Amino acid sequence: MRMVIKIAGALLERDEDVHSLARQITELARAGHEILVVHGGGRIFTATLARMGIESRFVSGLRVTDRETRDAAIMVFAGLLNKKLAGAISLAGQPADAACFLAEPMQVEETEGGLGFVGYLTEVNVDFLRSLWREGIVPVASCMGLGADGELYNINADHMAAAAAEFIQADRLIFMTDVAGVLDGEKVLRAVRGTEIEDLIRRHKVSGGMILKLEAAKRALAGGVAEVRIVGGTQPRALLAAASQGRCPGTRVLPVIRPGSRTRARAAHGAAQ
Repeated sequence: MRMVIKIAGALLERDEDVHSLARQITELARAGHEILVVHGGGRIFTATLARMGIESRFVSGLRVTDRETRDAAIMVFAGLLNKKLAGAISLAGQPADAACFLAEPMQVEETEGGLGFVGYLTEVNVDFLRSLWREGIVPVASCMGLGADGELYNINADHMAAAAAEFIQADRLIFMTDVAGVLDGEKVLRAVRGTEIEDLIRRHKVSGGMILKLEAAKRALAGGVAEVRIVGGTQPRALLAAASQGRCPGTRVLPVIRPGSRTRARAAHGAAQ
């Protein structure tokens, strides 16, 4: 099975969570699955910016990213967190690393560059990823993409994971979070249909980062990804359970209609964000 595993930044804050996920990723890779790991790190990034005296500003849940903030993002995402996770997977016995993602600046209200160095994924070097998989290497992607102008752009990690899943024609997209799944109060919703997402948002049943995950999941399904699961990453072997054909330990996001042909990720994940 080919799958994208998106790991929430909150799960990278505790070494025991990092190493648990790394061992599970290693087990999946050794079982023959083709895996692309995408990770976030928003809270760590915000704390780092605060220590640097840089204010964080958000528009529609997306961080406004000037050049100074973008440079700090490279340091945190492509440096500290990426190498921490890739190193943990390698330490667990499965070589891991990669960088092969292209981006364009995101438009807000028809004004290009309104968010600064915030972008959306436009292309993935799938041939390069296949070469890594053939060599038994797990690619680990920070949420950064290279623009045609030579600049690096900060991409929302949930959006990036969904777009990447479409580009590589993944069989499954798994969001590993710091909560048990999509929650209705304290109850985990075992399945959510695309038609229910707007209602959940309108009734304030979901908020913050979960809104972005559900919207990204909906776009991934529309782009041809067969299945999306949102799962709590702190439970023992939760990733292995989410990757199996059995019952999802968290929430399955179901398509509105059965996807037909795959569409290009740019249309699904571009300016409409």
